[in-house]
Amino acid sequence: MAVVAVGVVAALQLANPGSFGAGNGQASSGPCSPSPCLNLQGYTLWVSNVTDEGGVLKMRVKFRNSSDSTHASPEDLALIDAQQRSSPSIQDAPGCTHWSRTEFNHGASYGPITVCFRPASLDSPLSVHWTPDMGLFCCDSVLRIR
Repeated sequence: MAVVAVGVVAALQLANPGSFGAGNGQASSGPCSPSPCLNLQGYTLWVSNVTDEGGVLKMRVKFRNSSDSTHASPEDLALIDAQQRSSPSIQDAPGCTHWSRTEFNHGASYGPITVCFRPASLDSPLSVHWTPDMGLFCCDSVLRIR
């Protein structure tokens, strides 16, 4: 029965990112700078140089991991557009970094890399939905980038 409940929660989370967890469903970020950034239990994500080129949103992303998580993965990032539609990262556009699950921890950094999305709309607001693998019920957060 518990497995079914976990499956339902996971399916709902995928269908409606940011709807569960602390407060309004997102883990609160600890201190980090420069902005925009998120710090989830010692795992930090920085975003910079957000541009759009021909319907592709590009951004420079850097990670530093001092948490219990062991990796970064393209599947951990999605772009949320103004209509709350989620778009996965893409790697098929020119200038986008080709990357896969990357193992690092104990304060190590990864990046900067160019992460790209092809959203239905580039209208503001745009946010990055980050779901690092830090355990079954931890963590996801949303970072407004534009």
